[in-house]
Amino acid sequence: QSVAVCSWRSGAALRRFVGHEREVTKVTSALDSSKVFSASRDKTVMMWELHGASGPSQHFPGHELVVTGLAVSPDASRLCTGSRDNTVCKWDTETGECLGRATISRNLVTHLCWVPGEPYVIQTSEDKTTRIWDSRELQVAHTFPAKQHIQTCCDVSQDGRYCLSSSQGGEATLWDLRQTRGRVCEYRGHFQTTTSCVFLPRGPALVPSVATSSRDSTVKVWHRDTAGRG
Repeated sequence: QSVAVCSWRSGAALRRFVGHEREVTKVTSALDSSKVFSASRDKTVMMWELHGASGPSQHFPGHELVVTGLAVSPDASRLCTGSRDNTVCKWDTETGECLGRATISRNLVTHLCWVPGEPYVIQTSEDKTTRIWDSRELQVAHTFPAKQHIQTCCDVSQDGRYCLSSSQGGEATLWDLRQTRGRVCEYRGHFQTTTSCVFLPRGPALVPSVATSSRDSTVKVWHRDTAGRG
């Protein structure tokens, strides 16, 4: 029910934020911002100041079920949330005002992420689809073809060109956000649900790579463009 800030060097907990009444489900923050956001099974989202008080600086109630998706705009002024109540909401982070609410039948949200430098938000769902939302009007701009299994997580490349989604079928899928006709490639090798997927930072001598984790107790690194193992 709490959010811990840890040192990536030592693993030691530096701060702990307490305020949720049930388990925390997601945590996110904006780059170059001191704001941290947490979602919970208590149906709310809270905002915390990294260098402020231990209590929440803003509270976002409004969902009817557990909140399962969080995406914050690059300037941390807007927040999009998603829930198993089939809704995606947009919020003003300063005032806590709900600026929009969109409901799609059977759209049980599993994850949200903001496209860098764009007003778009990527969303994965238990209805087996990956959607692109235009956050300005909170409308679906594009829906990728449905997969065979529930989509569990998503990530966006730093250049905003590619989207990655993971699946209960064990695979992850790379999508091109500029040419949205279909998938670019798939990464297959896990034997159970792929629970998380991320684009890895690119070093000067490294090929573009992605990583996936799974309930099969493994983490795999893949060449982004060929789906070969790293």
